[in-house]
Amino acid sequence: MTVDFLVTGGSGFVGSRVAAIAAGRPDVRVRYLSRRARPGTAPGEPVHGDLLDPPSLRGVCADTDVLVHCATHIGGDAATAEAVNDLGTRALVEEAVRAGVSRIVYLSTAAVYGRGPFRGVHPGEVPIAPASATSRTRAAAERHVLDAGGLVLRPHLVYGEGDRWVVPGLVRVLRELSATLAGCEALHSMIDVDTLGRAVVAASLSPAHDGGVHHVNHPDPVPAAELLEAVCTQVEEPGGGAAVDVATALDRAAGSPLALHHLGMLTVDHWFVDDAFWKDLDCSPGEGFTAAFTRAAPWYRSFLGDRRVS
Repeated sequence: MTVDFLVTGGSGFVGSRVAAIAAGRPDVRVRYLSRRARPGTAPGEPVHGDLLDPPSLRGVCADTDVLVHCATHIGGDAATAEAVNDLGTRALVEEAVRAGVSRIVYLSTAAVYGRGPFRGVHPGEVPIAPASATSRTRAAAERHVLDAGGLVLRPHLVYGEGDRWVVPGLVRVLRELSATLAGCEALHSMIDVDTLGRAVVAASLSPAHDGGVHHVNHPDPVPAAELLEAVCTQVEEPGGGAAVDVATALDRAAGSPLALHHLGMLTVDHWFVDDAFWKDLDCSPGEGFTAAFTRAAPWYRSFLGDRRVS
């Protein structure tokens, strides 16, 4: 029996992995939402629809068994984030319900919890307290999906080939500091993008993951010191003097809101636990940070090169 997937965000960082992995299964037929509906943008068959234009979504979920919603507007103005993440998701979910889609899966983020610290937190243990327009509107999108009985997946830091935020952001901080950090003991939940793509597809097909919220990260948190060491030794060694402590780093970055944002994340625990997610899933959480980062390091070096990280 073939399962019909409709994937949004199929050309994006995570969505492209989800679409490719789903398309590689003999029991899945993939279609992907596209504003221009041009073949070749992502694996599968394009379907015209634009989250910024809710009327264009009418009929996109016809003959769909599973809706996998990976499209997100990140950064930029708050009005666009609301239009895409909140109102667009609401319209998409309404269309899925109207079409009788049997499962709705939304790829969200642990950022809906806010700034932290979070240490060993299970789903439901802390309130939703988003600190940005992006996170606030993604939390709203979650509510539309959950109200329809759907499944919400919350990774924290996603890295690997195609990442333009996590590791590039850390490189920006190191460049501005001209040093690395010392004495940073925070723990972070992380997952490489290929494992996340496999997990999303597996959860979309799993009878044990019907609805509700799950954290989706490798079970072993990554110490900030280990993350920094990997970036410095495998991607870019910061120039300048000796390592600086957290207080000095925050002082040096005072004029850069983006650097302060990354430092605020890096230096505070963001460790989310959910052993139940992997327990009944036909998918492994992967080898862990060391092996996955080493594989991704050549891509990061090539991507960053001499470009200015912004």
